[in-house]
Amino acid sequence: MISILPNILFSLIFIFAIFYFLRNVKKIYRNINLGIKEDRSDNKKQRWVQMLRIAFGQSKMIDKPIVGILHIVVYIGFLVINIELLEIVVDGFLGTHRVFAPFLGSFYNFLIAFFEFFALLVIISIIFFWSRRNILKIKRFWNTEMKGWPKSDADNILYIEVLLMLLFLTMNGADLWLQNNAYQLNYVTAGSFPVSQFLIPLFENLSVNTVFIIERTAWWLHIIGILFFLNYLYYSKHLHILLAFPNTYFANLNFKGKFSNLKSVTNEVKMMMDPSIDPFSAPVIEEVSKFGASDVFDLSWIQLLNAYTCTECGRCTSECPASQTGKKLSPRKIMMDTRDRLEEVGKNIDKNNGEFKPDGKQLLENHISNEELWACTSCNACVEACPIGIDPLSIIIDMRRYLVMEKSAAPSELNNMMTNIENNGAPWPFNQMDKLNWKNEL
Repeated sequence: MISILPNILFSLIFIFAIFYFLRNVKKIYRNINLGIKEDRSDNKKQRWVQMLRIAFGQSKMIDKPIVGILHIVVYIGFLVINIELLEIVVDGFLGTHRVFAPFLGSFYNFLIAFFEFFALLVIISIIFFWSRRNILKIKRFWNTEMKGWPKSDADNILYIEVLLMLLFLTMNGADLWLQNNAYQLNYVTAGSFPVSQFLIPLFENLSVNTVFIIERTAWWLHIIGILFFLNYLYYSKHLHILLAFPNTYFANLNFKGKFSNLKSVTNEVKMMMDPSIDPFSAPVIEEVSKFGASDVFDLSWIQLLNAYTCTECGRCTSECPASQTGKKLSPRKIMMDTRDRLEEVGKNIDKNNGEFKPDGKQLLENHISNEELWACTSCNACVEACPIGIDPLSIIIDMRRYLVMEKSAAPSELNNMMTNIENNGAPWPFNQMDKLNWKNEL
């Protein structure tokens, strides 16, 4: 009975962690679906290619070669190392040790060596990333919106990743020592350990029991750390590890400079321009509950998915001309604020048995100010810069529409321009008959 207690304990921990993870996934799915429905089921082949190129292929990361390559190293490292997680899980449930080794033969040695090589590269890459944030203090990592939790979260992820890699190598190094020195434990002689073999001197003066405890402790902490990391993602910017794939698949396929038009307004303009329609007849007006967006309920589910997917890397903000010239706007903050408000709404729903009760707050004004929205030049630099296809501009435009069409709260310069267009057919304050008077001065 005592011999199966570790397996029972492992099973309970694993099941609880997966249950908690799925519970959080369900919350995210529910929150995203609070948004307006939008069909993105077109051009499936093009969408798959886009996802494979941007999410799997990391194609937009390598525009900054050094950082991009190191990010790819970490990305591939976690993919390949977590293949070994399958073996750890099977061993945990069955009480076996390196269960795949007899089936894979010499290929198993290659896999372990490959995993260790990438573990070392991941550690080196993370040290580089940590140094950029905390020693070189790259400007985009120190904006106002990155103070507090966002800064701590970014560092926490780096610490967790290094710790997981060190535990992996410690587990392998102790395992190798036990294979060579503790025949009574019947450890499977398998694996090639090009990195962890250099840890062997640390175990030379220790007893078999001590090294066994070190190996088992590293094994347990490694798997518990991975399960913890999996559930930490919900609270972290690293949620993009999972959501980057659907986000890039459903991303906009249109040209970046093409804005979406409100269907109701488009139909009304077409009706006005159609000579076959009697201008004196009563127009058929489409009922519109609200123009633009003031809260997360008014955004599309794609925009809410964007908010959850944001990596907080700040590339959008560093490329934004408004931000570069000292304006209040930060596209990264727009996405972070949208996510924060969406989480706030989600907690409200949880608290009120699945129903949202008005809390007197909204995304506009309580999180995002008018000043930020009107600082945007609509240049699309933020959209082009995002490595995973996020579109902050679409949220900005929708909130501007609300300000103009619902609140008549556009800046005076814009109101003057629209008045001139309405009265004079041009943005300038001149009568149409006087438009060409300038030519007389030539």
